[in-house]
Amino acid sequence: MSTAAKKSWWRWVGLFALTAVAVHLAAVFAYPRIVMSGAIKRLSRDDTATNQWLHAPPMTEKTRVIVRPSPDLAYSSCVYDLSKGPVRIVVKPWSDYMSLSLFDAATDNYYTLNDRQMPREGAEVILHSKGQAVPAGLKPFATVESPSVRGVALIRRLAPTDERFAAADAARGEEKCEPLNAGQQIMPKNGPSTGGQ
Repeated sequence: MSTAAKKSWWRWVGLFALTAVAVHLAAVFAYPRIVMSGAIKRLSRDDTATNQWLHAPPMTEKTRVIVRPSPDLAYSSCVYDLSKGPVRIVVKPWSDYMSLSLFDAATDNYYTLNDRQMPREGAEVILHSKGQAVPAGLKPFATVESPSVRGVALIRRLAPTDERFAAADAARGEEKCEPLNAGQQIMPKNGPSTGGQ
């Protein structure tokens, strides 16, 4: 093989390797967003239910929407959309394990509030996107900046019996996931401001 042919061959090998790396990086970057886009579509009932809690029935093989849900937990999900302004999330207290988790459009869990951190009266969280103004004078438990305009809020409550599930149903019936201008702040509680936790 001539020197020119060898150079040409190595050039093609290098180009193939660079293309393979570029495709791999693109897939790694895009895959979580594709997965979350599908989850948002399912959880929001094809974008007909955003900025509102949807409460799942007790988990079985037939009722599950997420991968590997626990049958001992009561799930509530809210697909949030910050394109028109901040969103207000109100979570009621729970005597057993519970958590509020916020996920961005790339599936990253960027904020979590659990039962050990929860004030006795529950918590109010104001969710906003970067650069979005939050009205002065509000005193939520937390003000959280979402890395993306859309994402998912998920509440999990330990409810292993029919009685506890009924109690969880009553608690989550009082919770809010709504545009900030849709309701008055009901929890005058000072708390941290954060861009994530």
